[in-house]
Amino acid sequence: MTDLEIFVVDDDAPVRRALDRLLRVAGYRVRAFASAHDVLEELPNSSPACMIIDVRMPDRNGLELFETLRSTRESIPVIFITGHGDIAMAVRAMKAGAADFLAKPFDDKALLDAVAQATSKARS
Repeated sequence: MTDLEIFVVDDDAPVRRALDRLLRVAGYRVRAFASAHDVLEELPNSSPACMIIDVRMPDRNGLELFETLRSTRESIPVIFITGHGDIAMAVRAMKAGAADFLAKPFDDKALLDAVAQATSKARS
């Protein structure tokens, strides 16, 4: 078990539960949020090692959340997940400093590898 905490932000409850389960089995502590608003309320009291953010959400999309994070908590690695992405969106996210960008459905190993790489600095 690791002391690294991963935040998952996705408005789709089954996706949140699946990611929560996968990451916990891999040994991470997980906090799952249904919206950008919810996670932003919690961030002042938390230090996640990494965030997994869905691009498409109703209140504020993942890219907008990412821009907010960059202006306030620049050092949190962010992995984007989306079922509605395109190359231009992925390029925009990566140029802005995203750790990774995965299209749904993605392989569990691909996500775990992305998280391991994103959190590698926090582990050292």
